[in-house]
Amino acid sequence: MDLRSELLKSIWYGFTALDLEKSGKVSKSQLKVLSHNLCTVLSIPHDPVALEEHFRDDDDGPVSSQGYMPYLNKYILDKVEEGCFVKEEVDELCWTLTAKKNYKPAKDNKNVLPGKDAFHLWSLFNFLSEDKYPLVMVPDEVEYLLKKIYMAMSVELSCVELEDFISQDAVQQSGFTVWSFLEMMNTGKITKGMGQEITSMAIEEVYREIVADVLKEGYLWKKSQLRRNWKERWFTLRPITLDYYTSEDRKERQGSISLDGNCCVEVLPDRDGKRCMFCLKTLSKTYEMSASDTKQRQEWTAAIQTAIRLHTEGKTSLHKDLKLKRREQREQRERRRLAKEEEQQRFLALQEEKERKLAELELLKEAQRQAQVLLEQDEMRRRQHHEEMQQALEVQLREAKESRATMQAEMVLKEEEAERQRKRIKELEEMQTSLEEALHQEIKARQDEEVFRYAQTGLLSEEEEKMKALMVLQEEQEEYILKTQREKQELRQEMENKSRSLEEAQRQLEEIRANRHRVDQDVVAAQRKLRQASTNVKHWNVQMNRLMRPIGPGEKRPSRGGSFSSFQIPSQRDPGLRLRQRSEEQDEESKENVDNSSSAGSGCEGGRRERVERRLSQASNGDMDIP
Repeated sequence: MDLRSELLKSIWYGFTALDLEKSGKVSKSQLKVLSHNLCTVLSIPHDPVALEEHFRDDDDGPVSSQGYMPYLNKYILDKVEEGCFVKEEVDELCWTLTAKKNYKPAKDNKNVLPGKDAFHLWSLFNFLSEDKYPLVMVPDEVEYLLKKIYMAMSVELSCVELEDFISQDAVQQSGFTVWSFLEMMNTGKITKGMGQEITSMAIEEVYREIVADVLKEGYLWKKSQLRRNWKERWFTLRPITLDYYTSEDRKERQGSISLDGNCCVEVLPDRDGKRCMFCLKTLSKTYEMSASDTKQRQEWTAAIQTAIRLHTEGKTSLHKDLKLKRREQREQRERRRLAKEEEQQRFLALQEEKERKLAELELLKEAQRQAQVLLEQDEMRRRQHHEEMQQALEVQLREAKESRATMQAEMVLKEEEAERQRKRIKELEEMQTSLEEALHQEIKARQDEEVFRYAQTGLLSEEEEKMKALMVLQEEQEEYILKTQREKQELRQEMENKSRSLEEAQRQLEEIRANRHRVDQDVVAAQRKLRQASTNVKHWNVQMNRLMRPIGPGEKRPSRGGSFSSFQIPSQRDPGLRLRQRSEEQDEESKENVDNSSSAGSGCEGGRRERVERRLSQASNGDMDIP
């Protein structure tokens, strides 16, 4: 079981604790809090936007465990690094979430476990539970855990209450849940007569051994590397390291020895006033230690060799390996049990088959006896019948001798009769020959009649097919006639529509001609106005020439009625002449436009009027170049 599976077991309890309605879904706000806490205890950076982006299509709705798993794997578990966090903190977080909802022991019960012991048992349950959800622990693992706890208390397990609990149908079918296990422990029936302090110490020892991977703990004398003096230290052995502390509270660690395949442990003889000595050799140093007695030395050396073996085999936990072995043993027992049941079923089937065959053999023997009796009865009846037949034959033989004489006389008469019959047969044969000839002729005539009848049937079928084809052609002709009539009616309707359109076009043409006449009148009026405007422009030019002459110093202002013949306007153009030219060009363009757009409708009249008025305004306002 890898680190991800261990973490998922604890997180599963935290997720289900947030599912208050037991619907398999949790709100996103609660998942944000859970994810943030998990990132904190796992020592990984937390991205507060990742959950929103992952579930942005469902911002308000709850999230199921299947929907949360991709986010959990991608943003949390994939970033976890072993050794960068304390797993016990993760377990404490998930235990705090799930215990508030599920762990509610009776307050009046004196045997209720303290919260720390309940947490340790919960962690042990997760470690020993099966790798499937919902998490359960098989009865064998429960018995193994209780034996470890009782062994730590140095007492023998009484399995009466345990067997009563395990014998329940629900436990036999699905196994123990953690809450049923804690409820069983809180009843006090399993730990009856044990003090609470002793039970807590035993539970903590088993917790450290199984969950914390502590192979062995205890006091040892260690020889210093520098001063070469002996000091008593508290040693904690794990599959990778051998740590030693000042005391058993493990608050002040004095050092750590890394274990690998190059390490070895050896037993040393007693010296320097120390006995039960042994040493641990690494590539760089050799550590000398002394145990309290020979048994402790043997246990320590065996435990250190076990740790070195686990490291050599690439395993990180002894109890994980033992759990897998126990699971394999259970699977083998289950396979042997199934094989035994199958063998027993085959044996029962063979026994039933044997009994059936024996019954059939008895029936066959009984049938054989009955057949023998019937055979004897049949033989007796056959003998009686043979005797009767023999007597009857003797009687018939006498009667045959008597009738032989009469038969001879009758034979003579029969021969004469036979001669007559032979003649009659010959006549009948000749008659039969003639009748056969007549019959052959009649058969031939009937065959000829059948041939003619077949030919007549073929002609009738051809005539029927031609009649069907003729009917099909007639139907097609009728459909074509109907189609032609419909097309003729559509053409007639289209001609009526075109005639109405032609009349409407003629009416619009008359209106266009009337509009052109009005436009011609407007053009004549505009020309008249242009001529008047050119005359006015000439007059105003003369006045402006008079007024625009500057008066120099010393000159006299000319009189009002003087002549202005000496005053010249440089490069002055005649606006009247240019207006007349433009009016003539506009008149020609308007006539051409009226002739070309006689069929365009009344819309063209407004356009022409606008162009004429725009040109008139340009002629009257912008075409006069006055310096």
